[in-house]
Amino acid sequence: MTTFPTDFLWGAATAGHQIEGNNVNSDWWARELTMPGMEPSGDAVDSYHRYQEDISLLADAGLTSYRFSLEWSRIEPVEGRFSRAELAHYRRMIDFCLSRGVVPVVTLQHFTTPQWFAERGGWLAPDAGDLFVRYATEATRILEGVEWVVTMNEPNMQAAIMTAMRRMQQSPSGQWQSPTVEGDGEQQSHGEFLTYADPEIGRLFTSIHHRARDIVRERTGAKVGWTIAAGALTAAPGGEEKLLEIRYGKEDVYWEGARGDDFVGVQAYSTQQVDARGLVPHPPHPDNTLVGTAFRPDALQMAVRHAWDITGGVPILVTENGIATADDTQRIRYTDEALRGLHAAMADSIDVRGYLHWSLLDNFEWGHWEPTFGLIAVDRETFARSPKPSLAWLGQVASRGALPTAVSA
Repeated sequence: MTTFPTDFLWGAATAGHQIEGNNVNSDWWARELTMPGMEPSGDAVDSYHRYQEDISLLADAGLTSYRFSLEWSRIEPVEGRFSRAELAHYRRMIDFCLSRGVVPVVTLQHFTTPQWFAERGGWLAPDAGDLFVRYATEATRILEGVEWVVTMNEPNMQAAIMTAMRRMQQSPSGQWQSPTVEGDGEQQSHGEFLTYADPEIGRLFTSIHHRARDIVRERTGAKVGWTIAAGALTAAPGGEEKLLEIRYGKEDVYWEGARGDDFVGVQAYSTQQVDARGLVPHPPHPDNTLVGTAFRPDALQMAVRHAWDITGGVPILVTENGIATADDTQRIRYTDEALRGLHAAMADSIDVRGYLHWSLLDNFEWGHWEPTFGLIAVDRETFARSPKPSLAWLGQVASRGALPTAVSA
């Protein structure tokens, strides 16, 4: 039987910038206005004002946990000046979750930073750690009763974004250029956002994370960790050595940074091969997602097993897993297979505390609106919410604490 523990968390995740709207003091807002090819987030899906409706839809479906982020750029829009009104807003979100029997998983920083922080040099500024710890300290004022706190979301992808920005600035066209290799007489993409990552950036993030973790532990009773983007990378023939090199900078230095945490967030979507030259592009296939990745629900089990090994047995919370598709039947099939793989990992004594689907809502996907990950569709003109069959399906799994014998949409 594919049953899960009675205290297992079942929920969905979001990020403030992607759903709230009008996050005008953030670095991403500025980026959207200046970078060629990026769509603006604008009003997003107005969850800043509609959070009660969103949380209620989640709870009414039978889910028990909601992961959302605090927006640093709202709380500290000007350096050193904290908004009590914004802190109170996020406290109301926490209180509403608790009133609906929903366990809040609060992320202190999900990709975005205040524009003033970015202008000072961002995470590479000498006092970046001091500034983030100061913000984290203020944020702990509203965390009473919160059991789960994430300091930073996917620092390894934040490092990738930093590298991409550097490459864009160095490009003659002023636009991001993917690495290419010659093959069969034509240019082929051979590598994605970040093929190589400097482990020193990972160690910098780890140091900042540990300082924030200590503040959260000192000032709250919450369990604290961070989340890592897991590529579930594998070696193509001849790529074994290159796999170790790439995976260390892209992931393993961050899994090592989770040692000593109360939990680590695993975020997995697909898997990818590495050959002797680097990351191998996803081959075209009818099942490929709206972001071009392969349909690989087994990536979640692969990522969980790798995280467990490298962290040395830190408890795991699946903080993101999902698929960009317009076909909700495919979303259910993907989620069912991913959860069966997760259950298999748990049967091997890997300590997994919960599963949070990405995402609760179709939302702004960092420069684009087309990829739809949500359990709930949103009309961007009226902001009307329309739950998809996948929300009811996952809610039924949560209510039973078990997967169905057969998948049905």
